[in-house]
Amino acid sequence: MNHNFITMLGTGNALATRCYNTCFVLGTATSRCLVDAGGGNGVLSQLEKAHIDLGEIHDMFVTHAHTDHILGAVWVVRMVINRLKNHRYEGRFTVYGHDKALKVLDWICRETFSAKDRSFLGESVRFCEVKDQDRFEVGDMRFQCFDILSTKEKQFGFRAELPGGRTLVCLGDEPYNEANRTYAEHADWLLCEAFCLYRDRDIFKPYEKHHSTALEAGTLAEELGVKNLLLYHTEDRNLAIRKEAYRAEALQHFTGQVFVPDDLETIDLD
Repeated sequence: MNHNFITMLGTGNALATRCYNTCFVLGTATSRCLVDAGGGNGVLSQLEKAHIDLGEIHDMFVTHAHTDHILGAVWVVRMVINRLKNHRYEGRFTVYGHDKALKVLDWICRETFSAKDRSFLGESVRFCEVKDQDRFEVGDMRFQCFDILSTKEKQFGFRAELPGGRTLVCLGDEPYNEANRTYAEHADWLLCEAFCLYRDRDIFKPYEKHHSTALEAGTLAEELGVKNLLLYHTEDRNLAIRKEAYRAEALQHFTGQVFVPDDLETIDLD
């Protein structure tokens, strides 16, 4: 039986302090892919709390070079290298991303790592550039990345085909662009940012930051005909009521299922 899942290591936006920055592990019975890593070495703690061994992860996808997504990737790479040096990591570690994201990641690693650690870059730790519409495989998962056409920072999302025929689309952390309809339409799972509730838009000002609300995410999911909507990259002032409030707002316009996960929550995708 197939077992596809997503474990949210973090669900918060860039300035969240009460939850970790948005990043997650997408997995099957045999494969794991880490998507982004948040803004610091907290990602290592989140992996431990989620009982996910870094040794099980050999692939990572970095959506873009903002600090709340890529700085944690530096720590993941460093920890992999540390394990390699101590013979506690088998195989290679591959980071997928577009040219800008990998340029930033490579620069930070080379400017801050020791000479011995740097020697692993390009060998056991490989940075693999992907372009718009490129495809790659992580075990039994097939990915196709796409440019979300951000006006702030070059960013890629992806469509993943999982065992059993399930499809999952990650839109990154900015509003959907209609040019990407072919990737997102009729997906089984749509991962979409919801910076705040629509009712709180005057407080958090999502539109000034190129973000959207839970209400708009629900409207989008209905228009695209997806089955399940997962909301992330939120503000952190309403964590106690976030699940209930965000879900209720998205369901005003969406007839499918809405998931508003907490940090470390695992959701079955089958």
